[in-house]
Amino acid sequence: MMAGRPEFYRPNVGLMLISADRRIFVGLRTGTSDAWQMPQGGVDRGESPVEAACRELKEEVGTAKALLLRESAKWMIYDVPEDQRPAHWKGRWHGQAQKWFALAFTGTDADIAIDAHDREFEAWRWVPAHDLPSLIVPFKRPVYEAVLKEFADLVA
Repeated sequence: MMAGRPEFYRPNVGLMLISADRRIFVGLRTGTSDAWQMPQGGVDRGESPVEAACRELKEEVGTAKALLLRESAKWMIYDVPEDQRPAHWKGRWHGQAQKWFALAFTGTDADIAIDAHDREFEAWRWVPAHDLPSLIVPFKRPVYEAVLKEFADLVA
């Protein structure tokens, strides 16, 4: 178990990718009409959270043009509603425990390629921090609000 990660929660990382004008990258999850989120993904066996964050940035956003600004002080958890838990979890996880990373985007919009890997997003956009919580599915909102609070000085 990774230090400080609660049991029964899948290890995961979340990425707050911040543009030069302090807006935040969000993607519309494939196969949904209104499920926007910041990039996130599981931590593979033998991988550190920061290594997972770098990999997920490349896989989900299609770029490595970013500078690490900060890592969240603690793991943040959310429960996935039971009827929405992936079948491949087989009851093993209640939800996800996430380490969050704030990253400064150093590229241009042309550097973003959401179809560079297994496509997780149908669309993407930059949003102001104050608009972010209203775009997020309700069960993830408390984590997003905590992330915004922790990284507030970076997006204000």
